[in-house]
Amino acid sequence: MNPSLQALSVVSQPGDPQRRVWLLATAAAGGAVAIATAVPFVSTLAPSERARAAGGPVEVDISDILPGGSKTVEWRGKPVWVVRRTPEMLAALQGREADLADPQSARDQQPTYARNAARAARPEVFVAIGICTHLGCSPNDVPKGTANPSVPADWPGGFFCPCHGSTFDGAGRVYKNKPAPTNLEIPPHRYASDTRLLIGEDPVA
Repeated sequence: MNPSLQALSVVSQPGDPQRRVWLLATAAAGGAVAIATAVPFVSTLAPSERARAAGGPVEVDISDILPGGSKTVEWRGKPVWVVRRTPEMLAALQGREADLADPQSARDQQPTYARNAARAARPEVFVAIGICTHLGCSPNDVPKGTANPSVPADWPGGFFCPCHGSTFDGAGRVYKNKPAPTNLEIPPHRYASDTRLLIGEDPVA
């Protein structure tokens, strides 16, 4: 028999020094294997880049949004509209306060710096969560003059929810007597530069 195999086949007795050495070596080898196995497992517990981004701010390049155009991005699993408004779109926000349920944005659906007629940190850029405050549908952008029986005949432009007919003006303010109870939500946002917008982060004090 091979001497090494013969040595392994010897049954050690209690108190045998060789047995203690063998047990210690086995335990050390087992511990090394456990550590090697644990490292990949622990690494799987670390949050992925996508998971970290889900709770953090999202940076948006707004340099390619033309006047009257828009872009939709995702923040915390929600669609966020970024609209570059024209002077005509801003002018259409005036003069219809009597038709709106909350024209002064008294309810907390926006940060304090967006509690104005434009509901924005900068009037020319509108940032809003594109989810109706009624039952969570996504409203459509309905331009001025659109022939739609669900919007007023002199519709100045804004957003229309096709699910239950809620209408919002170009600042996301809901019209009276509509299913949606509040204005569209405005997320925290600030400008990192003239062309870079951070959604999910308030302006630096």
